[in-house]
Amino acid sequence: MTTDQTLDEPSEDAQRLAEDRRHALFVELLSGSRRPLLGYLMSLLGRRHDAEDVLQRASITMWRRFETFEAGSDFLAWASTVAFYEAKNFLRVAGRSRVQFSDELLQTLAAERLSDIATTPTRLASLHECLQKLEEPQRRLVQSVYFDDTDIASLAISLGRAPQTVYNKLNIIRRRLADCVTQRMLEGGA
Repeated sequence: MTTDQTLDEPSEDAQRLAEDRRHALFVELLSGSRRPLLGYLMSLLGRRHDAEDVLQRASITMWRRFETFEAGSDFLAWASTVAFYEAKNFLRVAGRSRVQFSDELLQTLAAERLSDIATTPTRLASLHECLQKLEEPQRRLVQSVYFDDTDIASLAISLGRAPQTVYNKLNIIRRRLADCVTQRMLEGGA
């Protein structure tokens, strides 16, 4: 310790360690919130590419303002607020959206989506359980369309069916899954 340094001043090593811890905490919290934040932004912006761009900008803003985050409080709520304003700015500046939402509607959508984020893990677990209840051909159809990104026309050809028949089957399966997930959520989750 130098004679100019008082006992109250942290050393450079202590400051660097505190900064490293702060950085690690931020990375951990942001990494754990990335998927819900991306979904939140996609619901506001409509396009994944735009949502990813805005999340990137919001992450930088979050880092710059991380000292305003109270440790132990809800990081996702704090981060969603930052992301909301970044999305709002993106829509205002970019002008790419053919549909222009009023600030009031955008705030309503954001609030509703934010409340959905809290139940997403339970809904996903319920969906997984409901998918397991489907018969194998139905499960393969869902897998092909929603997980493997197979387009309906190609799938219909490979199945020897008309595309409309495949759409109709998917609609029936989606309704069954939605009913199943709703029922499981009412019963207390997965």
